[in-house]
Amino acid sequence: MKTLVIAEKPSVGRDIARVLRCSRQGNGSIEGERYVVTWGLGHLVTLQDPEDYDKKYKEWKMEDLPIMPKKLEITVIRQTAKQYNAVKGLIHRKDIGDIVIATDAGREGELVARWILDKAGNTKPCRRLWISSVTDKAIREGFEHLKDAREYDNLYRAAVSRAEADWLVGINATRALTCKYNAQLSCGRVQTPTLAMIAKREAEIRSFVPKPYCGIQVFCRGITFTWRDQKSQSLMTFDKERAEKIRAAVTGEKLTVVKARKHEKRVPAPMLYDLTELQREANQRFGFSAKETLNIMQRLYENHKVLTYPRTDSRYLTSDVIGTLKERLDACGVGPYRHAAAMAKKKDLSGKLPFVNNAKVSDHHAIIPTEQFVQLQNMTNEERKIYDLVVKRFLSVFFPPSVYEETTLTAAAAGETFAAKGKIMKEMGWKEVYENSVQDEEDEDGLKDQTLPSVAEGDVLAVQSVKLTEGKTKPPARFTEATLLSAMENPVRYMESHDKAMAKTLGETGGLGTVATRADIIEKLFQSFLLEKKGNEIVITSKAKQLLDLVPEDLKKPELTAQWEMKLADISQGKLKSGKFMSDIRSYTESLLSEIKTADGTFRHDNMTNKKCPRCGRRLLAVNGKNAKLLVCQDRECGYRETISRTTNARCPVCHKRMEMIGKGDSSTFVCSCGYKERLSKFQERRAREGGGVSKKDVARYMQKQKKEAQEPVNNAFAEALKNIKL
Repeated sequence: MKTLVIAEKPSVGRDIARVLRCSRQGNGSIEGERYVVTWGLGHLVTLQDPEDYDKKYKEWKMEDLPIMPKKLEITVIRQTAKQYNAVKGLIHRKDIGDIVIATDAGREGELVARWILDKAGNTKPCRRLWISSVTDKAIREGFEHLKDAREYDNLYRAAVSRAEADWLVGINATRALTCKYNAQLSCGRVQTPTLAMIAKREAEIRSFVPKPYCGIQVFCRGITFTWRDQKSQSLMTFDKERAEKIRAAVTGEKLTVVKARKHEKRVPAPMLYDLTELQREANQRFGFSAKETLNIMQRLYENHKVLTYPRTDSRYLTSDVIGTLKERLDACGVGPYRHAAAMAKKKDLSGKLPFVNNAKVSDHHAIIPTEQFVQLQNMTNEERKIYDLVVKRFLSVFFPPSVYEETTLTAAAAGETFAAKGKIMKEMGWKEVYENSVQDEEDEDGLKDQTLPSVAEGDVLAVQSVKLTEGKTKPPARFTEATLLSAMENPVRYMESHDKAMAKTLGETGGLGTVATRADIIEKLFQSFLLEKKGNEIVITSKAKQLLDLVPEDLKKPELTAQWEMKLADISQGKLKSGKFMSDIRSYTESLLSEIKTADGTFRHDNMTNKKCPRCGRRLLAVNGKNAKLLVCQDRECGYRETISRTTNARCPVCHKRMEMIGKGDSSTFVCSCGYKERLSKFQERRAREGGGVSKKDVARYMQKQKKEAQEPVNNAFAEALKNIKL
């Protein structure tokens, strides 16, 4: 008898097949003497669409709501039915004795495999492969320690409950809003609170009134002293008259040094990366979106096999990984990392390590290099950047803290207090890994570091000059993808209830969404034209503002996700029955619908143009996509869209900013905000002369993609709109 192994994707399936010495190609599988390896293409099975229960649901009507089947059924995804049938055939093959679930080790991975097995009617015993990387070594060790799949039954129940709850709330609330206001409006327990956070920040910015403030700087013996309020310890005052009096009083006086303290500070290496922290830093450093970073990480994990599983929310390692650390250092210690890796290998790993904590790792440990030997030359520029971040962070934890001596001076004159600070680096420690490119930590007291001469307590310094500095308070900054990820991870400050238990739950369950879904949520908000970008800043659209006025209040609160995730965690741990949770969800869905149906409100398209849709004749809407400006039909059933211009990677030869491409085909023109314009043909000629930039093949590929996207509906029928809904 043989064992059937079900992986989540073909690339992982091929890796497992190679390790298990399977080489004979089959229909959607690879076979060997003992094992047959097959795979999904992500999900092969999903929850049925409403019209699968009753044909009347094809038309969206308010009177048909709520759509609440007694039992939510699963169905084979039409686009991947061929692979599903191949897997089903293998499951029922007579020479297959048992099955190994080798999908991603997590809640969603469990759902991928179990739904396939359930739909296929499997009755054969199953075991579970649970690994954090897909290197040959990890796969071999994982197969040596397979677990009974029944140990993960509760995890599967939690996954099904999450999917069904999101279906019931998402389908019903979205249909109700769309039908009532005749516009494509969607809502959900994650995307709506995320929108509400951005709207709240926008309101804070708009209502902000800048206040002028003053500061005082005193210069003597090459030192810049800053005035500090003795009561509040603030370095500024909103009372300009007071500042003028202090300046006059200090001018011509002598400054007496009342304190000159030197103390040593030790700064440990930053913690290892989880996905959210990596997405944050990649956005801040390189401008990568959360989705881009996750896609790059997935390639480094699946294709290059040089990094561990990316969808993790932990920043620690487990003790069983310690024995592999030297091997991982050998693997990544090439090129620019050779010296740091050699130094790291000298660390004694026998004692307590600050980056190892079993209690702080749930499904997967922090993102670190694998034992796979790395070939940097095979990576794209983007892959190199992400790999560089992870490897340097990994190497740095083996180094001692950086040590510096900080000198703080406190001086007095005319009854006022002044302060200055200087820093001398004594030991680089972990900062050696970054070759001085790492940014210093922000000073908590607001004083800037300077080079200080030798000064002792009691010294009297003649005041050479006094300067009054002026400024205005600034409003809170708009969200970028980096700061939005932080807010989604820790949305406590946006809670209205200020419930401590709820805040604790949000912290423990990881905030809004999961590390695996946040990038998709942000991307969906852009694709739904609820968000748009101005530079690197995220701005909420008029459509989103109106949606937030119309959506039930409960759906805008982070507390809802806290409640759900807490209950889902209880289900996965066997503390709560999934039936009880789903009963509550059905009642909650009915209350949401009642609120939407009885609410007063209107929705108005304020981005209407005079251009008519070539399909249905209705006026088109002007919308800003994440990287493009489009015209879309207001009729959600029509779904016509047309790309007007798109931001490209081509740089302006005058100001070097990214240029927009306007028009179609050979008549396309590159336009820059500085006023520079260039026809596509001239651009190609110039780049050819310069010997770089975009090739004709690249441009042809781009134009083909633009043509394809223009044909795809943006507000197509509800089944497509909600097919991959992530609430």
